[in-house]
Amino acid sequence: MGDMANSSIEFHPKPQQQREAPHAGGFGCTLAELRTLMELRGAEALQKIQEAYGDVSGLCRRLKTSPTEGLADSTNDLEKRRQIYGQNFIPPKQPKTFLQLVWEALQDVTLIILEVAAIVSLGLSFYAPPGEESEAKKQDGAVAMEMQPLKSAEGGEMEEREKKKANVPKKEKSVLQGKLTKLAVQIGKAGLVMSAITVIILVLYFVIETFVVDGRVWLAECTPVYVQYFVKFFIIGVTVLVVAVPEGLPLAVTISLAYSVKKMMKDNNLVRHLDACETMGNATAICSDKTGTLTTNRMTVVQSYLGDTHYKEIPAPSALTPKILDLLVHAISINSAYTTKILPPEKEGALPRQVGNKTECALLGFVLDLKRDFQPVREQIPEDKLYKVYTFNSVRKSMSTVIRMPDGGFRLFSKGASEILLKKCTNILNSNGELRSFRPRDRDDMVKKIIEPMACDGLRTICIAYRDFSAGQEPDWDNENEVVGDLTCIAVVGIEDPVRPEVPEAIRKCQRAGITVRMVTGDNINTARAIAAKCGIIQPGEDFLCLEGKEFNRRIRNEKGEIEQERLDKVWPKLRVLARSSPTDKHTLVKGIIDSTTGEQRQVVAVTGDGTNDGPALKKADVGFAMGIAGTDVAKEASDIILTDDNFTSIVKAVMWGRNVYDSISKFLQFQLTVNVVAVIVAFTGACITQDSPLKAVQMLWVNLIMDTFASLALATEPPTESLLLRKPYGRDKPLISRTMMKNILGHAVYQLTIIFTLLFVGELFFDIDSGRNAPLHSPPSEHYTIIFNTFVMMQLFNEINARKIHGERNVFDGIFSNPIFCTIVLGTFGIQIVIVQFGGKPFSCSPLSTEQWLWCLFVGVGELVWGQVIATIPTSQLKCLKEAGHGPGKDEMTDEELAEGEEEIDHAERELRRGQILWFRGLNRIQTQIRVVKAFRSSLYEGLEKPESKSSIHNFMATPEFLINDYTHNIPLIDDTDVDENEERLRAPPPPAPNQNNNAIDSGIYLATHVTKSATSSAFSSRPGSPLHSVETSL
Repeated sequence: MGDMANSSIEFHPKPQQQREAPHAGGFGCTLAELRTLMELRGAEALQKIQEAYGDVSGLCRRLKTSPTEGLADSTNDLEKRRQIYGQNFIPPKQPKTFLQLVWEALQDVTLIILEVAAIVSLGLSFYAPPGEESEAKKQDGAVAMEMQPLKSAEGGEMEEREKKKANVPKKEKSVLQGKLTKLAVQIGKAGLVMSAITVIILVLYFVIETFVVDGRVWLAECTPVYVQYFVKFFIIGVTVLVVAVPEGLPLAVTISLAYSVKKMMKDNNLVRHLDACETMGNATAICSDKTGTLTTNRMTVVQSYLGDTHYKEIPAPSALTPKILDLLVHAISINSAYTTKILPPEKEGALPRQVGNKTECALLGFVLDLKRDFQPVREQIPEDKLYKVYTFNSVRKSMSTVIRMPDGGFRLFSKGASEILLKKCTNILNSNGELRSFRPRDRDDMVKKIIEPMACDGLRTICIAYRDFSAGQEPDWDNENEVVGDLTCIAVVGIEDPVRPEVPEAIRKCQRAGITVRMVTGDNINTARAIAAKCGIIQPGEDFLCLEGKEFNRRIRNEKGEIEQERLDKVWPKLRVLARSSPTDKHTLVKGIIDSTTGEQRQVVAVTGDGTNDGPALKKADVGFAMGIAGTDVAKEASDIILTDDNFTSIVKAVMWGRNVYDSISKFLQFQLTVNVVAVIVAFTGACITQDSPLKAVQMLWVNLIMDTFASLALATEPPTESLLLRKPYGRDKPLISRTMMKNILGHAVYQLTIIFTLLFVGELFFDIDSGRNAPLHSPPSEHYTIIFNTFVMMQLFNEINARKIHGERNVFDGIFSNPIFCTIVLGTFGIQIVIVQFGGKPFSCSPLSTEQWLWCLFVGVGELVWGQVIATIPTSQLKCLKEAGHGPGKDEMTDEELAEGEEEIDHAERELRRGQILWFRGLNRIQTQIRVVKAFRSSLYEGLEKPESKSSIHNFMATPEFLINDYTHNIPLIDDTDVDENEERLRAPPPPAPNQNNNAIDSGIYLATHVTKSATSSAFSSRPGSPLHSVETSL
């Protein structure tokens, strides 16, 4: 898509839905005109409406709707509007069919090898050469057939789980995926070489010994026998390949991610792309919204000035004079929209619901905190009995209501910005509830001692006042300036959107974990800075920047208005708060951090967003978090994870789960590679020396099952712990296999190989049993080789416990009982092993063992735990010869992938697979979209979050939105509700506020774009009065 830094966003419908002929369908406003109107905001939008339509009513008339009644309840009319303006629906993408998945699964080269081996062996098993028992010769054929279904089923499972991609592909693979790809290619090549060498050595040894040393001649009638030997050698080679290639990695990754995703649902993280889960574990920066994410999105009165007393907390009702309390309750209850109210919580333990204007909800909540109720007051004086109402606007910054008193007089209640309303006050209530003169000097003193300290705490100050008119002094109600004057101040309250109580600790955890948290908000700089300080984003004495959007753009752009990365690199490292920012600013910041090359490693950035125009930033980020409650459908569609509670602490939990996934894969790698090294060397050496593998093919199949499926499930389901947040992010270049892990792998391999070869060559002497070496082709199972097999499995079981720790910890049992899956699998595997050894017989090439032999096998297995402590004692720093493995793709390898955003990813794994070098990697390429995992929770919560009736953008009327970039434009309209500085408001005179709906809990005059954008899709084509135009009219 090119450089998005100087870009704005347009939404384009599908061609068939573009019906923008002038006055289409008899409406006086085309789709193009509405789209243009949506790109404007504030005074500019008002001016456009006035120039084009006269006023809002004119726009309503053109659209044939009512600002109070909405649309007519006519099916034909609604259908006509859908045809002209489009439908509020994002069509899902088509998933691949089952047959397509099956066909792709059959392309795996090693799977084809296994199938060929199975078919050849099966065919030969039906031929009975002279003097041989046909049943015995079916053994190897059955083994090959046993091996094939596991690979087929496993590969098929991975392919079957593929789900339709909900978004445009990410520019890069996830961190873990890239590292696993490279590691798997290396291991796969090594496995192919080892298996090929094994087959060549076996064939040459057999040919030389049979036809050269023994001098035999190839006879036609002996051909089936020779072929059987060659097939046996081939199967041994395939066995080595199967054991060498860690084809269980896709399964381990999938299980780990799927398990994490299911558990993350309980932590309010709805994961849409599985790879985003592990990417969060490497996050180095989080750009978070303020309202609803860091704060509660519930405006609340936290300080007040009543009766000459400044209360830093909610005062006790008994501390207030009854007259003051009564006047305060009536002033708040009556002088606010009757549609604004506080409702009981929907479920037990939740907070009461705030409905309507957030500021008025804060004042009504203040009444409830004073142990009074606003509803009886409203019932006593219903809305239709209000004598006069002066609605709020951003010029006078106040709202006033007049009621008739029983004595025939009138009482006016007024509330508004304290700095404005206090200038109209001539009296104030003292501690006894009596009037006291309020002179300009008193006002200046209150500003200095009360209002400014509140503002420094990030509070908005609201003044509540009243005025009485006697029966014979009825004023000219049309002269508002005269009516709203000579007021008596009842109280001044400080309101804020409180920081969520759990957020400061969550941010401290992020900082301790090496993650920089930045606040990106549309709020004003003072409030943003105060909230950031309360959250702990900024600390006293730190070197940080708090910038507004205008200053941010001034610093990062050159004289031509173009963004320069070099300028941006001087800003973002110290930037902690970006206030008054637009979605473009957010995207610019995210892109700049990601593209920066100033650090040792590329930054991994997570971003939160809820508005439609947050889409590009969410897509550009390594992990995009959309708000499940306040977020639009477009934002959710562009995201990787949806926060179902809009809470920052849920992001921290996502970091924990992401790091846990990374560690789980490392644990599995440590375990599996130990098994791989030992099994390959044993199979190769044993085959070359004794012409037969000490571990039979079907036994290898069982070992493969242990170290693939069961170990994946056991080690990939370890729950996360707080200790994961005590280290820095691994980074993109950190190898999967650290030097400590390499020490463990090689150390345990040495122990196991020593035991296995000791048993292989002198085991029969130690146990006083017959030797199993150099046995005939179809000889019965021997105790000798059964002991080797059993000892090998016991060592793997106990080494699985060692593999739970990858950072050199000594206590490998720590937290083991918190993972019942692990305990169940270890005990279950042990039980199945007993059955296989004692009752497996010929199919498993096992002979029953005595109790003493079992105890020796167990003793050697337990020795793994003791040997693990010995290995932990050896300092890794002293082993200079150890090398790390599993590095991510280097810069040279990533060059082709870091193309313009939006291009299809050139997947390294796919290229390797087309070369025919890896069995399993198609599964890994699809771990991010496993259909069974998604179906498990999509039908419940996810559909509820993304249903068409939820908040969305008017652009959804057209079709699936496609972000198009115009490099010459960078002034994307601000969707977020924001405060407007007083000076700006006086210059621009924007419309008055309505209840907050989006990114900021502070009331604002900039509501035109907000309401049309967020309400249109859900209500513009319904008959209820919640249409966008109704919202516009209400705010105006």
